Amino acid sequence: MSTRLSTCLSTGLSALGVGRLPARLPALAASAGLLVAGLAGPAVAAPSAGAAPTAAAATVNLATNPGFEIPASSLADWGSVPGWRCSGGPAEAALTTAAPHSGTSALAVTPAGDESTGECVQTVSVQPGTTYTASAWVRGKFVFLGATGGTDRPTAPAWTESTNGGWQKLTTRFTAAPGATTVKLSVHGWYQQGPFAVDDVRVDGPAPAPATAAASVPTSDKVVFFTVDDGWQTTPEAEQVITSNKLPITAFPLPMAAANNPDYFRRVTAAPGSSIQDHSVSHTDLTTLSPAEQQVEICDARDSLTRLFGTAPTVFRPPYFAWNADTLQAAANCGMRTVLTADADFSWGASNIWHEGTLSPGDVVLMHWTDTLADDLRRALAAAEVAGLKPAGLASYLR
Repeated sequence: MSTRLSTCLSTGLSALGVGRLPARLPALAASAGLLVAGLAGPAVAAPSAGAAPTAAAATVNLATNPGFEIPASSLADWGSVPGWRCSGGPAEAALTTAAPHSGTSALAVTPAGDESTGECVQTVSVQPGTTYTASAWVRGKFVFLGATGGTDRPTAPAWTESTNGGWQKLTTRFTAAPGATTVKLSVHGWYQQGPFAVDDVRVDGPAPAPATAAASVPTSDKVVFFTVDDGWQTTPEAEQVITSNKLPITAFPLPMAAANNPDYFRRVTAAPGSSIQDHSVSHTDLTTLSPAEQQVEICDARDSLTRLFGTAPTVFRPPYFAWNADTLQAAANCGMRTVLTADADFSWGASNIWHEGTLSPGDVVLMHWTDTLADDLRRALAAAEVAGLKPAGLASYLR
């Protein structure tokens, strides 16, 4: 270890109130029945000052897969631990059933080399200016728990020199910065200090309001919204229709499908108003899953798409249009404002409008990335023209 690095380590730890550590340590790692209104067009006024106050949100655990009880999906793009992204991937981090703190499993991390701390992180949705308590049970030497990336000031991590073979609880508090909507929660060990385990993670704070469910967008603007799901069949013919017409497309690709051809999705969402949104990891009927499993499906897809395309989704399209009250809350916990279905389907040669008459202002049209998409888009464009409507960007109309 260099003298400069050793000095930086000692100085940084002193600033955090951490005592002297062994000199050999190189560095600190660093259901449409629940459908509700609530969407607005770009010009909707804010609520009046005289509106009745709402009840304070209940305190809940906002962490995703906090007890490490959810197995990885075969379609997960990272192949590590659901809800978490670990720096060394499955070579370092995995679920273990060996002596968990509670439940049936915990996170076991074995850093692969001298330069790894085995860090595992997750993105937690927060409310600006709100204080949260983060905690975790850990086992091992020099294990750390911290939150960064959205706090109002640097927050010292909680850490332990050794748990002496048992489990020890680490706790720290942080306040989200003004304007912050997410923080990075991290757990990690120390260079050259061997394996560690983590279980029963918590980020306790106010529950966000459930996401809004909708099948269309209330607007008097003469617009319609084209949405395209899944992403396994990406044809040049569909791309040509989209690009030649400069269509604003809202894409809902599955993460693995998007990762197979990310440049294609960048091209077909290049028109102003286009966006890439969340459609879950594995295209499972979410109503068959627990709330915690639903949160993994939505949050992991959000994180994968954010890494691929640089912008976090805020709209969730439930597979098969199947959702319940748990879906609305899980979506909100993942930073989604809207759970969106549709009120027209032009997939696979269909021309179904699920209300009387032609397409109406604010209609959301469902399509899929298939070998028929080019023709489906042309048919949807013709239907919009008959109704006197133009395709518009969905995200700008959602609040």
